Amino acid sequence: MAHPAGLVASIQVGRPQLRGSEDADNPWDSQWFSGFCKDAVAGPVALRWTNLDGDEQADLVYHGGVDKAVCCYAAVHYDAWRRELEKPDLAFGAFGENFTIDGLAEPDVCIGDVWRVGSAVVQVSQPRQPCWKLARRWKIKTLTLQVQQTGRTGWYFRVLYEGVVAPNTPLTLDDRPHPDWTIARANRIMHIDKSDLPSAAALAALPPLSASWKATLADRIEKGVEPNARRRLEGRD
Repeated sequence: MAHPAGLVASIQVGRPQLRGSEDADNPWDSQWFSGFCKDAVAGPVALRWTNLDGDEQADLVYHGGVDKAVCCYAAVHYDAWRRELEKPDLAFGAFGENFTIDGLAEPDVCIGDVWRVGSAVVQVSQPRQPCWKLARRWKIKTLTLQVQQTGRTGWYFRVLYEGVVAPNTPLTLDDRPHPDWTIARANRIMHIDKSDLPSAAALAALPPLSASWKATLADRIEKGVEPNARRRLEGRD
């Protein structure tokens, strides 16, 4: 059976910007600082160890770094979100992703997968855990939780070899060391089946899993707590 393959349908980058107004009456319009809003690139762009050229994160505690160099989102989810959110013009990049990927979704991608894209080589490190900035961007209070609960989260790549990528570049699978651990399954263990501690331990033991997910799962297993989960979903306010 052939390995699944995808296509990088669109690439988005953006630097942090101050958005909103300091004296806004509506809290949704108040000031916030984020790199969430990204613009599509038309041509080749360099992919480096921690990001694409032209892309930066405002909150380096929870975003960016070697385990989260590239945020990916499945193109197939957009039609559903356009209907459900009643936003027919929702464009690629609306979920803050760097790569919008055609032909692959959470059930098709596994922790530790090694993919070639352009002249770069990347590895799947973890599912994407959406934060409150997604809800803030679209002024929909429940959107972050909706993304998490539906499992339509996306995932992250770490970079194994730097290179150059461009829109409409194929993704080819080089290695799949953990075929039982799809992004969809990892999401269920993290967000839905929280009482399944044996599976949480098995997930945490995967060498390619990101350090942040390992730490969160370890806290769940050892202490029964998950620090910062509410702040991630709801923000500071």
